[in-house]
Amino acid sequence: MTSTYNTPLEPVFSFVAECLSSMESTFYRLPGSAIIERYVRSSHQNDPGRTLLELILVALVIRTLLQSRTRADRSAKNFIEFSDKEVDELVDEWVPEPLAQPLTEREEAELNFAPVIVGQSGPKPKLASTGKTALNLSSLNFTNLAGNEIIKDKAIDALKKYGVGSCGPAGFYGTVDAHLDLERDLADFLGTEAAILYSQGFSTITSVIPAFCKRGDIIVADRSVSFPIQKGMQISRSTIRWFDHNDLKSLEEVLISIEKERKKRRGPLTRRFIVTEGIFEKDGAMADLPKLIELKTKYKYRLILDESFSFGTVGRTGRGLTELYNVPASKVDMLIGSVAIGLCAAGGFCAGTQFVVEHQRINGPGFVFSASMPPLLAVSGSEGINILRSSPSILESLHDNTRAARAILDRVDGITIPSHPASPMIHIQLKTPSTSSLLPSTAAHIPTKPSNPSSILPREASAWNWDIATEENILQDVVEEALAQGVMISKAQRLRGQEMVEVRPSIRLTMTSGLTKKETEKAVGIVKVALQKVLSKRRW
Repeated sequence: MTSTYNTPLEPVFSFVAECLSSMESTFYRLPGSAIIERYVRSSHQNDPGRTLLELILVALVIRTLLQSRTRADRSAKNFIEFSDKEVDELVDEWVPEPLAQPLTEREEAELNFAPVIVGQSGPKPKLASTGKTALNLSSLNFTNLAGNEIIKDKAIDALKKYGVGSCGPAGFYGTVDAHLDLERDLADFLGTEAAILYSQGFSTITSVIPAFCKRGDIIVADRSVSFPIQKGMQISRSTIRWFDHNDLKSLEEVLISIEKERKKRRGPLTRRFIVTEGIFEKDGAMADLPKLIELKTKYKYRLILDESFSFGTVGRTGRGLTELYNVPASKVDMLIGSVAIGLCAAGGFCAGTQFVVEHQRINGPGFVFSASMPPLLAVSGSEGINILRSSPSILESLHDNTRAARAILDRVDGITIPSHPASPMIHIQLKTPSTSSLLPSTAAHIPTKPSNPSSILPREASAWNWDIATEENILQDVVEEALAQGVMISKAQRLRGQEMVEVRPSIRLTMTSGLTKKETEKAVGIVKVALQKVLSKRRW
């Protein structure tokens, strides 16, 4: 015999169950309901806390939509009434904050000294102050494509066809056939599956890194990476580990320590990246690409290589480190270059597999949210590639000038040159008794324990005793002395107070194929005399 016990709340429970069943059947009749169910189930399984957070957010959204939007106090009880006279007095007293910090005395003096050029810039610009022609070793016109008449004609034709600007982001209506042609030309030139264009060189690497690297991922970076790379890593919020500048033994030690730490903590495998430069912007040093490929393959990392200063400057036809070291570009996971520097146009690019490129079209901030480059500059970039392909003598001339310049500068006392002998960008730093450079690779070797991978500062950082202001003044005197003799050079410009590590001041010479070897030797000889003259007066 079975007995049934009925409670007063049983009708309520039955009603609630019937309502829930009705809501469930209604929900499953909606298009896409199965997708939402799978998402909720997988989300709850992987992270229950996330499900709770999403429910709270949904409740807040519903509350915001339902609340009154006209609750402002219209009675004006809390308003302060001012007379016209008081309003005028407040306006007169108000002093707006400056948009930028005022220039220091040294910065103002340097700005006033900056030479003014009459006409277009080039290897031999005309100075407005003297009316004379100077030899230019300060611009990034390495292959003399800036001002090339063939490129000019192509750009004018593109201007007539497309107009000045693209007027929109690449993913919306800013892409025209000229952009797609340049992407195909870059991929074909480098030997990769595809390439993607960015309208600004600075935003290229700062977009590529956060497009692939997220919170929880690991980035192993050179301690001397450029400011744009630093910003890209900060945006990514990844875990950063540092290795000594251009020291691949230090890199391997860091890679080993990361794996040991993961096994010790029994942590999961995460995405891991090595980030470095081809030719370093800060000192002109050059990475050992074959060894980098070996290490990234051995320890299963992806390599992000910034070739902003090596693309279009090294290799037989300017293809960069991959051509110089005879390494297939497909071995580099993400190869970043500058169209502005290498091809004298504008913007930058990232080359790699089709997946790498297509991923950036919806995840690269600089690609998604920025207007695409003007089509005339994309046409100029494509024509620049054609010129580099058909005229390898341009690169031969650049490399000859680089060797000639180093042959002169390497014999100058009182300075140190951290740049690689093959780098057409030559940095000149002052030599001091205690250390020869800011950067660990060029400093006096002091046997110490390995540097802390969690800190961007190496162990020997405590021994750095150079004075930025003093060295800036000395190098500025060299710049002014060289200009007085008809040679334009410049100091490497830095964002003081914004970089992770203050970079030691230097003079940056940039070679160009637009000058003959004899003209290059003459210009560098004048720089040598200027250095000797200033250093002898300063008793450095």
